[in-house]
Amino acid sequence: MSMTATLPPPPEMYRALCERDASYEGVFFAAIRTTGIFCRPTCRARKPRPESVEYYPSARDALVAGYRPCKRCRPLEPQGAAPEWLRPLMEELEVHPARRWRDADLRERNLDPSRVRRWFQAHHGMSFHAYQRARRLGLALGRIRHGDDLTRAAHEHGFESLSGFREAFARLFDETPGRSRASAPILVTRLLTPLGPMVTAATEEGICLLEFADRRMLETQIRRIKRLVGGQLVPGDNAHTARLEEELGRYFAGELLEFSVSLVFPGTEFQRACWDYLRAIPYGATRSYADQARALGRPGATRAVGRANGENRISILIPCHRVLGSDGELTGYGGGLWRKRLLLDHERRQLAGEAVSSSPGQRDRARASRYARIAACCASPSSPASWSTNEPCPLPGK
Repeated sequence: MSMTATLPPPPEMYRALCERDASYEGVFFAAIRTTGIFCRPTCRARKPRPESVEYYPSARDALVAGYRPCKRCRPLEPQGAAPEWLRPLMEELEVHPARRWRDADLRERNLDPSRVRRWFQAHHGMSFHAYQRARRLGLALGRIRHGDDLTRAAHEHGFESLSGFREAFARLFDETPGRSRASAPILVTRLLTPLGPMVTAATEEGICLLEFADRRMLETQIRRIKRLVGGQLVPGDNAHTARLEEELGRYFAGELLEFSVSLVFPGTEFQRACWDYLRAIPYGATRSYADQARALGRPGATRAVGRANGENRISILIPCHRVLGSDGELTGYGGGLWRKRLLLDHERRQLAGEAVSSSPGQRDRARASRYARIAACCASPSSPASWSTNEPCPLPGK
C-alpha cells in the first residue's frame, strides 16, 4: 500500500486545515495550487478554497511535486522549534542558566515580554519567568544535594534573599531546601524530531522518559516517573540528554541502528520483562503481541503484554512501535498510528539502503551525496522540483 493511500478523506483534511487541528500534524501537508506553496495543517495563513488544495503525506512528496515550503509555518523545520526572533534569548538561557531575567532585560533585547510569555506557555506549559525560575531552582537543588551551603546556592542562582529562595523552593518541590538533600533532580526538556517535539527526562543514571509532547498519557507518565524514581522534576538537561539528542538525530538521519544512551525504566517484574523483550527486537523487524506473550512464557497474556507495552515510558529507544497485531495491522501506539507507520517505514528503508551499499566507502559516499542534496534543498527552495519521484528522500527522517 502506498503512503498516499493512507491519507484521510479530502473533506476531513480540509476541515483540519481550516480549523488548524494540531492532531493532524505529520499526517498530511496541504499544497496550495494558486500560490505554489505547501503548509502544515496548523498554518495560520488565509485558507484557500477546497478545490485549490491538494494533499501529500510528506514534505518530500510536496517538494517533488514542485511546491515551495511556506515561510509562515515552515513545514521543513521540526515542529516546535523556537522562532528566529526567540533564538538569541534561548541561546543566552543556555549560556547563563542561573541568571535571573526580568521584563526589562527582554525589552532591552527588543522582545515583547507578553509575546515571550505566550510562546513559553504554549510550548512549555508555563510562563517564561516560571520556566527560568524552575530551572534555577533545579540547578540549586543539584548543588544542595552535593553539599553546597543553602545561602551560597540561593545567591548564585539569582535569589536576592534566603527567605525568598526557601519560599520559591518549597512552592515548587513541596519541601524545604534542607530536607531535599536526599532528592535527586529529574531534568526535563524538549527535543525536536521530524515526527514532532518530544519530552525527555533524565536522572544522573540515565534517560527515564521520552514521549511525544502531544501524547495524552504524558502527564500520567510524568507523575509515575516522579513516584518511581523519587526525585524532583525541574527544567534542564545533562550529559545523558545531550547524548540522547545526538543519537536521535543520527537515528532519524539513517546513521544509527542501535541506541547506547543509558536508560532507567523501573517497573514491575512483568513490565520489565516486556520492555526487555522490546529492546531485543532488531532494527527494522517486527513481532506480534502473541509472539511476545509466547516468548515470555505466557501465551494467554496477549492483552497484558499490550497493556505493559502501552505503559512504556521511553518511546523509540524501547521500541514498542515494532510490535503489530497478529494480522500484521498497526495497533496500539500512544504516539499515534501515523508515527508508528512512519517509524517502521523509516527503519525498513534504511535497512534496504544498507543492503545495497554494504561497504564503508560506499556508505560514506552515499551519505556525502545525501548531505549535499539536503544543503541544495535548503539553499534553493525551487530545486527539489527537478528531483525524480523515484529518488530516495533527501530530508532526514522522511
